[in-house]
Amino acid sequence: MAGKESKEVQSPAVRKMELARLRERPTIRDYLPIIFDDFIELHGDRLYGDDKAVLGGLALLGGRPVTVVAHLKGKTTRENIDANFGMPHPEGYRKALRLMNQAEKFGRPVICLVDTPGAFCGVEAEQRGQGEAIARNLLTMMSLTVPVLSVITGEGGSGGALALAVANRVYMLENAVYSVISPKGCASILWKDPDREQEAAGLLGITAEDLLRGGIIDGVIPEPEGGAHKQAQHTALAIKHALVTGLESLAGMSDLAAHRYEKFRAMGVFEVTA
Repeated sequence: MAGKESKEVQSPAVRKMELARLRERPTIRDYLPIIFDDFIELHGDRLYGDDKAVLGGLALLGGRPVTVVAHLKGKTTRENIDANFGMPHPEGYRKALRLMNQAEKFGRPVICLVDTPGAFCGVEAEQRGQGEAIARNLLTMMSLTVPVLSVITGEGGSGGALALAVANRVYMLENAVYSVISPKGCASILWKDPDREQEAAGLLGITAEDLLRGGIIDGVIPEPEGGAHKQAQHTALAIKHALVTGLESLAGMSDLAAHRYEKFRAMGVFEVTA
């Protein structure tokens, strides 16, 4: 009974966080063949190796050539181990950077699908320049002259998510979450108690509704009742519609880099004191 009562008092943020982390939740592998046509995967960062936590390549979206970059999670234990549970190493972000620079060269829009608890924080990732790799992605994405659209499809954790989300249009699935820090990490820092994760989730404003209200994202993509895993195809078609519509809305914009810069500069609240 205690567990049942605990479920009944969960905040909307906690419920959405659980749905976002659900093992059955669709991954990019489920969405890819429905949203895009003729996908060709490209591998490697040309510096170290190929990170399976980041999937990227070329595809058609509504008949238009685009570059696709996405975090990859698995559903089975084996798949998750192969993809490092969706937590990229530096070479994953450098692969994404290589593909975005290629998109810039050939004038292709960049489509990013975000689903990661965060960048991998192991010693080897730090040794290979994790912070620099993420920072370079942020810098480059801010200056791209092609349209950039991002969709948070599950978890959007900290800088590991933002490295694929500096976009002209940022959308979230209804039950996705997006946060500057994981609720557990927040609870550990603020209260020295990671068990207060659910409390932190309610305070961080991590839901799509919270972030739309705060101007952090541009739209919420509805999910089927019960979550995206109930009807993956329906969810994929909703994502495709948002992406096609988003690209159309950017078609007449003369300076996409300036639009992106002003969009992110306008986020947040601050005061200037004498």
